[in-house]
Amino acid sequence: MIFWTIVQVALRSLVANKLRSFLAMLGIIIGVWSVISALALASGAQKKVYDQMSSLGTNVVMVTPGQRGSGGVISGNQKNLKVEDAQALLKIPEVARATPLVRGNVQAKHGNRNSRPTLLGAGPTYCAIRSYQIQYGRNFSDADCEGAARVAVLGPTTAQKLFGEAAAEVVGQSVEVQGVQYKVIGLLVGKGDQGFFNPDDQIIIPYTTAMRQVLGMDYLSEVDLSAKDEAQLTTIQTKATLLLRKRHRLADDIENDFNVRNQADVLSATATINTVLSLLLGGIAGISLFVGGIGVMNVMLVTVTERTREIGVRKAIGARRRDILRQFLIESVIMSATGGLIGVALGIFTAKLISSLQSSITLVVKSPSIFVALGFAAAVGIFFGYYPARRAARLDPIEALRYE
Repeated sequence: MIFWTIVQVALRSLVANKLRSFLAMLGIIIGVWSVISALALASGAQKKVYDQMSSLGTNVVMVTPGQRGSGGVISGNQKNLKVEDAQALLKIPEVARATPLVRGNVQAKHGNRNSRPTLLGAGPTYCAIRSYQIQYGRNFSDADCEGAARVAVLGPTTAQKLFGEAAAEVVGQSVEVQGVQYKVIGLLVGKGDQGFFNPDDQIIIPYTTAMRQVLGMDYLSEVDLSAKDEAQLTTIQTKATLLLRKRHRLADDIENDFNVRNQADVLSATATINTVLSLLLGGIAGISLFVGGIGVMNVMLVTVTERTREIGVRKAIGARRRDILRQFLIESVIMSATGGLIGVALGIFTAKLISSLQSSITLVVKSPSIFVALGFAAAVGIFFGYYPARRAARLDPIEALRYE
């Protein structure tokens, strides 16, 4: 038998038993559909997290206080990061900008509206470091920081909560924070809720004002540094570590009482987590594809039994073992490949449908995931189709002809 003749015979056999063939393919369809959807969900989550974190700056080094405690019990963060440390870090040659940061949750009011946004005390360079843009008004200046001015820049979510639909007209109005009035001088462009932190729901004021008048702190929550060149992040980390160890007078055998990390490390760690998530989801979905392969094998075993006499006739007129093996193996692969193609189509359709109906959920179908799913489907067809095909090829022609 030539190859195309075998393919035609296999197709006729599958079409002759449409329902059984479809039921065999159903497991493959569901399996591939699950694999495509799961990988699309993982890829979408990775893209969304990367975009959100990148929106906060990619060439940023973050210095935070170390944790304190003893005996493995963490009691909080140390209070050892000072404004003078931030000023010293700015003198590192590779650093373009630096800003001290203090954080806290506060009660904010305007008229009969109130909210509990994050209060962020920062320097005037904070917006440039973290890639914030001013939509209306202006950012506060060095003079505002030096004079501990009562001025504020609002995130769009905070503005909407406090001023309602007239959020665009907040510039020039006042917001009460912890019982003190602050003049709104700017409104930020929205970045979107990031789950662990909503950059749109915050009030940014000069760090001097926050430390002296609101939070009553003489230490910093964080120092953010931006590099002149993104390739210099590691150099800045090394120099910042050495500088702070010297300033904090730490002996060689004492661990750092601060942490220095960069945004690229955070993005890398996030990518690793998402890779593990992709493998986990893909593995779970792959189980259903494996189960579908068992269904293909069951159908092929039934087919071999039903066509025992046909196999005997073909062998009697000269068909070789490899011809019979190839015929049934091709039938199995055709079923798996067809189911795989239908599953891919359903997976792509599902991803686009969910993304269009729910904007907060992003599903991204990547070409490698399609090829992996199709390749796995074909492998399932070969793996689970080989035993029934081999069983058919090894039938004795005389016994096969006598089979009723």
